[in-house]
Amino acid sequence: MKPENALTVPLRGLPVQTGGTTTRTSRTGNPDGTAFSDLLKVRQGLVEGGTSAKTEAVTSPGGVKFSAHAQTRLQSRQISLQASHLDRLDGAVQRAQSKGSRDALVLMDDLAMVVSVLNKTVVTVVDRDNLKGNVFTNIDSAVIA
Repeated sequence: MKPENALTVPLRGLPVQTGGTTTRTSRTGNPDGTAFSDLLKVRQGLVEGGTSAKTEAVTSPGGVKFSAHAQTRLQSRQISLQASHLDRLDGAVQRAQSKGSRDALVLMDDLAMVVSVLNKTVVTVVDRDNLKGNVFTNIDSAVIA
């Protein structure tokens, strides 16, 4: 029995000993419920059966790349970017870089893009229909393009 004033602190991500083996607790912060293993497969460009799902690399004129995950989001949400969008994205990344940003949220028209400024890589893309209720973490700046 616990004392009445005892504090209960949940352990997250810490090794847990069970029956002589060490396991890790699982925790994903994906609001859409996507499993980490699925995200990893997308990141590695794999789908079920080990076949490649990589699409032709998308790169802007200024060298900003789109990760496999971002490309998947563009395709699944039927988002098409014009040359003018890519030019604005390049400018936004350059402005973020000049201010010392590492990871930025770029807001452009009806899109939000999380960009690794150091790698010049778009990590994910969210359109207006999917923006509501999202929390963008691990960013240090926001650029309105």
